[in-house]
Amino acid sequence: MLAVCLLVQIGFTAQRKENDSTGSGSALDWPEFRGPGGQGISNARNVPLNWGSSSNIVWRAVISGIGWSSPVLRGGRLYVTTAVIATEKSNPSLRALCLDAGNGKILWDTEVFVHTGSTNIHNKNSHASPTPVVEEDRLYVHFGHQGTACLDLDGKVLWRNTSLRYSPLHGGGGSPIVVDDALIFSCDGTSDPFVAALNKKTGQILWKTARTLDAKKKFSFSTPLVIHPNGRSRSQVISPSSGAVYAYNPKDGRELWRVRYAEGYSVVPRPVFGHGLVFISTAFDSPEVMAIRPDGQGDITESHVVWKLAKGAPKTPSMLLVGDELYFVSDNGIASCVDAKTGQVHWAERVGGNYSASPLLADGRIYLQNEEGVAVVLAPGKTFQELARNSIGERTLASYAVTDGALFIRTEAHIYRVGNVNKQ
Repeated sequence: MLAVCLLVQIGFTAQRKENDSTGSGSALDWPEFRGPGGQGISNARNVPLNWGSSSNIVWRAVISGIGWSSPVLRGGRLYVTTAVIATEKSNPSLRALCLDAGNGKILWDTEVFVHTGSTNIHNKNSHASPTPVVEEDRLYVHFGHQGTACLDLDGKVLWRNTSLRYSPLHGGGGSPIVVDDALIFSCDGTSDPFVAALNKKTGQILWKTARTLDAKKKFSFSTPLVIHPNGRSRSQVISPSSGAVYAYNPKDGRELWRVRYAEGYSVVPRPVFGHGLVFISTAFDSPEVMAIRPDGQGDITESHVVWKLAKGAPKTPSMLLVGDELYFVSDNGIASCVDAKTGQVHWAERVGGNYSASPLLADGRIYLQNEEGVAVVLAPGKTFQELARNSIGERTLASYAVTDGALFIRTEAHIYRVGNVNKQ
């Protein structure tokens, strides 16, 4: 196992040199969806391998309402969003919460918006699904078409923006990202989809760019990823949508390139990047994993797609790039490991359950989390090896947050801090 961990660290270091948005930040913090760099990679150590509903649980905190946003972590504080419905006739209260990461105590609970309009939603979604972003002194929360806001870290709302209205299908989903002074997110509703950037200091609109491809089903839910191809100073924001994945200039929203796909709507997986390639999955109805060179201009569908793979492609979980291998788990529980440069399949194994949460690499191990609350821990490598299987017995769709010595797991009613409390 030591040799595996060393090889994983060497591969991760090479990725980090190629794209400095990957893996930056303290191992103690987890500031956005999928952590520092947004690709599910953590430098954390002493992360627990085994736990259960009554084993290695440091604390369990009750979270009122319903929300599938993943926890984010900075400076020993944990932040999440939720939607609380007081009565059957009341509109959901869209809220941001802060917990002490050490003991699970709720430090503050702020109402940011009151939901307006239809509350129809998919049974695998919530009115608080986008994951917040936390910086040194600011928390950015996003509730899709209901609005976006900035709070200080004591829970005071500094600005709100409710001007970017659109008609969602199944509710919101995609999370925002911070690129320099911009807060960027997708707004892919039932018609007129677009990507937008707000000034993170004021909430004012910096730019708004329409998706120009006329996809039949326009709604999607993906979170963008900022990349720096070949170490260039000019960054790109990669944003999958229905029918195509786009690259934008984060300064002005200008489209740089696109790759079309015949199938693909309700796109959820966040892209990953490494080895000079962008990796995406095209989602419903017939998902394909695609590897794309991001060094073109315009429509590069015929020239820059390096490989495609349909078998085992995920519709909901994002993928994980570790060294030379790309890992992913399909919604129905088939985990796969493929060569990132060629798409050659090393292994594909059924791991059980249904999956929405995205995989995590921490302490040299791959952590999966299925919807039934079962975590499957794998050793990275070209041979399939299951290390542990742990259950807390509660439904969960959210992805992990991680820090040195602990995992944070959000379930339907709780947040758990899992640590090495009980010796195995």
